[in-house]
Amino acid sequence: MKKLGFLILLLLCLFLIFMYKGSFFESNTNLPNVEVQKYDQHENDEAADRESSENSKQVDVKEEQIYQGNLLLVNKKYPVHQKSIKSDVVNLYAHNDLVKGYGLLERTYLSEDIAHKFSDMMAAAGKEGVSNFFITSGFRDFDEQHKLYEEKGSDYALPAGYSEHNLGLSLDVGTTKMAMEKAPEGEWIDQNAWKYGFILRYPEDKTDITGIQYEPWHIRYVGLPHSAIMKEKDFVLEEYLDYLKEKKKISAKVEGKKYIVSYYPFSENMVIHIPENHEYKISGDNMDGIIVTVYE
Repeated sequence: MKKLGFLILLLLCLFLIFMYKGSFFESNTNLPNVEVQKYDQHENDEAADRESSENSKQVDVKEEQIYQGNLLLVNKKYPVHQKSIKSDVVNLYAHNDLVKGYGLLERTYLSEDIAHKFSDMMAAAGKEGVSNFFITSGFRDFDEQHKLYEEKGSDYALPAGYSEHNLGLSLDVGTTKMAMEKAPEGEWIDQNAWKYGFILRYPEDKTDITGIQYEPWHIRYVGLPHSAIMKEKDFVLEEYLDYLKEKKKISAKVEGKKYIVSYYPFSENMVIHIPENHEYKISGDNMDGIIVTVYE
């Protein structure tokens, strides 16, 4: 009987382990399918690029582009420049076509382009039965940020020009049900935002790097493949930019689509070569570098 009892206990333990592993793998089904490969011979690649310049288009890079794009690092050390602010900021109250799948807590401004992308993400969440979203804050100009800082203090707000909300790329998302960190909406954002180019900017376990307390409601647009790589590697923006500076050039395949991401320190009369028949995006890092993303 003792042997039989031991056998039953062993089988029960194996069953529980199996169920635990099953639930573990299920919880990771929303992780991106990302393959990242480092280019070890970056200088050789650049030489090859120059040799094949007849099959590429030449793009001049200006210094102002350090401060423009979706990958700008904004924090207590690197402020927003006027040229960094998205030029297509609109009042969402006056654009009902953009407000789909979520509500507005108050008068809210946001980049029109980012609003379209956020609406697409909300539509996807709605199809999965997660739909109680609303935007609590979007773009803020410097005057509004200064007023908020004066009212809330440094524990709850940043000085004018040092908040991502001054860019037009970030927004605070709430739910009508409960605190975001406990709500299905918060969980959905955490697991799925990367698919639409968004990241959770201030996660709980990275406060020592970001310098900002945990904000499960604050999301930021960086675009693909960057959001997928950051999710897969568990990077915040600071870590991702350091990673690109170290590797200089990476190849990333995200859900079957291939991207080449290159980091260049800015220099005078800077020129980059883009392969013919390829699309590309350029973003500064708001420090001293340029990130070029090439894709077909």
